[in-house]
Formats: sequence, C-alpha cells, structure tokens
Amino acid sequence: MALQIDFEGRVAVVTGGGKGVGRGITERFLEAGADVVICGRSEPESMPAAGGRTPTFVAADVRDLEHIDRVVQAATERFGRLDVLVNNAGGAPYADAATVSPRFSEKILALNLNAALHFAQRANAVMQAQADGGSIVNIASVSGIRPSPGTAAYGAAKAGLLSLTQTLAVEWAPKVRVNAVTAGMIRTEQAHLHYGDEAALARIAATVPLGRFGTPQDVGDVCVFLASPLASYVSGASLLVHGGGEPPPFHEAAREPDRR
Repeated sequence: MALQIDFEGRVAVVTGGGKGVGRGITERFLEAGADVVICGRSEPESMPAAGGRTPTFVAADVRDLEHIDRVVQAATERFGRLDVLVNNAGGAPYADAATVSPRFSEKILALNLNAALHFAQRANAVMQAQADGGSIVNIASVSGIRPSPGTAAYGAAKAGLLSLTQTLAVEWAPKVRVNAVTAGMIRTEQAHLHYGDEAALARIAATVPLGRFGTPQDVGDVCVFLASPLASYVSGASLLVHGGGEPPPFHEAAREPDRR
C-alpha cells in the first residue's frame, strides 16, 4: 500500500499564511485536501491557491487575544472543527542589541513567542474536545539554536518557542501532538531585504551543504508530514529544515592560508 497524506475533511489554521513561508505552508495543506483558514493584519494581494482550493482569510493581529479568538471561531463555525494549527506568523527587522528600545524587544517577543502560546491555548481547547484530537506545528528558526546577531530578541523568542513546544507536547498529550520546524535560510519574496542582491544570494546559497536556499514549500512539506498520521508517534520534536546547516566558520578560516 502506498503511503499517502490526505487531509480531506480536515481543517488547518495557518497564521501569516498569505505570504512568505506561510504561503508555502498554506499551499501544501490545500494540495493535501485540507480546508485552510489563514490570518494576517491585511489580506494578501493574491490569495494562495492549490488543488483547486483557496483558503478562508480572517483579518487578525495574532498579538491580540480577541483577534485570535476571532480566527478560531471563524474556523470552527464554518467547518465545525480544527485539526491543525501552524504558528507561522513572526519575524523581526535588524536591531542592535546595545541600543534597541525595550518596547521594540517586547513587541518582537509578543509576536514570535507569546502569540504562539496564546493561539496554541485556544486551538488546544477545541482539539481536546474532538475525538481524534489535533496537531500543532510551531515554526521556529535556527536563530533559536545559534547566535542571532542583529535579531537578539527574535532569536531568544525562537529558543523559547522550542522549549514551549516540548512542554506543551507533554501537557496536552495524548490528544494533541505539538512539534516544531526549525527552519534555516528560506528564500521568500523579501529575501533580498535580509541577504542582498542576486549575487549575494548566490554566494550565501553556496555555503549551504545542499547548495541552495530552502523554499516556503519545503517548510510546507514538513508541516504537512508532522500534522499527518505518518507522524502519529512524533510529538515534542523539532525537525531541522536547513539544508544541512551552516558550516562552522573555523573551517573556512583554516583553509584561508592555502588560498594565498
């Protein structure tokens, strides 16, 4: 029998699901047959679409508890259930840790950590009441497992998200599985803002063992797997999606004299 992932009749909420990594996640769940609800502060210019399906959009700021409730209510009222939550919304601009304002850091923590906890709480309440429970996938980052210069609060938030994932997996079992995707460098429509022009992107991609940036769809594939029955014994895990990682800087430094 061939292995299949079929989300027909299942409902997934993807925060920040209209652009960037979230868009790729949304598309993969649509392709798998899921009914998908996405949220964001503004509706995307073009709605994600795949498998002849488009998602339901709900305007929401995930830092606001009332907005979170609005999204969960929209999903359950329209589809009658909630099977998957992907906590994807997040991000941070560059900021020097020595001079950044406390208010800025608090906002970054609120978006990248607190919002995920609050959304997970609301989703868990629905999933625990369902006979077959549900699955929560948190989108973390390699910034949470290695230094994150220029985005200190973001890295700290993602490290906290990984810890949160493990704890919730224990507290909410056996009905709800909670896992994380620890993403590396993913090329989105805004990659140039972080990495530079095409020449810079090519140089950076060459440092990745697999020779390229990841794509939003790469992350989406892993999310679909983690939320599916194929991962029924996977909970409290963090799956690295980083193309092999970032080679230690000392390797390059050690070879440098040979190039002269």
